Amino acid sequence: MEQPDALCISGGLVVVYSSRCPGKESSNEDAAAIYPVHNKVSVLAVADGLGGVRAGEQASGLTLLALRNAIDRIGNDPKELLRSAILDGIEDANRNIRQWGIGSASTLAVVEIQGNTVRPYHAGDSMILVCGGRGKVKLQTVSHSPVGFALESGILDEDEAMHHEDRHLVSNVIGTPEMRIEIGSTLKFKPRDTLLLASDGLFDNLHIDEIVDYIRKGPLLKSVGGLIDEAKTRMINRQAGLPSKPDDLTVLAYRPSGR
Repeated sequence: MEQPDALCISGGLVVVYSSRCPGKESSNEDAAAIYPVHNKVSVLAVADGLGGVRAGEQASGLTLLALRNAIDRIGNDPKELLRSAILDGIEDANRNIRQWGIGSASTLAVVEIQGNTVRPYHAGDSMILVCGGRGKVKLQTVSHSPVGFALESGILDEDEAMHHEDRHLVSNVIGTPEMRIEIGSTLKFKPRDTLLLASDGLFDNLHIDEIVDYIRKGPLLKSVGGLIDEAKTRMINRQAGLPSKPDDLTVLAYRPSGR
């Protein structure tokens, strides 16, 4: 996917983009999914197959397939059963990947959209972010990694975390006996808010304030396009003082209609 694509769901616009690491000959191990469930109810998801182990692409794909199958089973009562379906889908994915017995794993970031509320779920270092039109960060998930937890606790600042030698380590992934699902509280979504889900290919190359500055304003398709161009430029052209980590890159962004 060379350019981001857009479609209308849940009373808003969602933009999706996914590409493999620049210069990489193997397949893109990231995957993204958009599940329109019912009227103004939808689910967005980004998965990132773990690099350095076997079948990363298959692990991320199977994770999203298990999630879709669980959502499909809820029938005509999505509002009451969607949370359980998402949890069931993640547990199914974890069990299915473990049954392969080859060490494969995937991260996962999921958001359910029900009218003007959103709820995040995640495992790993694919992140979820919500910001307002003036740039206020209203939601930011914590990466399940030693560096992510050190950043959250204040042991590291964002710049130290960005350049830390252990940033690539992830402590919680789908495909392991210890997998845990972090469920966030529901958040009221305002008309000027923007929701972003992305793999670490984005967050390893741009600081949070840079990402927010791109996505908080302007037409969403254009904003995401600029964000992607900047991330890919960082990956390809290393500059002193700026992060540069070539990787697969996947972005899902959502904004209510009229913005």
